[in-house]
Amino acid sequence: MEELIRTNDMVMISFVEALLKDAGIEHLVVDQNMSVMEGSLGVLPRRILVLAEEADAARQLLTDAGIGGELRPETI
Repeated sequence: MEELIRTNDMVMISFVEALLKDAGIEHLVVDQNMSVMEGSLGVLPRRILVLAEEADAARQLLTDAGIGGELRPETI
């Protein structure tokens, strides 16, 4: 899996999830349960992951939606 976005902005996470779901791109939001350990302060970022074979399509989708600046650098 490849990381697309790392943020603690819950609105951004919801927006990205909606875009990916509507496009039929499987995704996973990880580190959501870390808030229990941090005291629910929202300090630790959540990560949005997609399958490697869908990463290019997901990146293009988010860029087209105007949030390409939020994308994590691509890994080699």
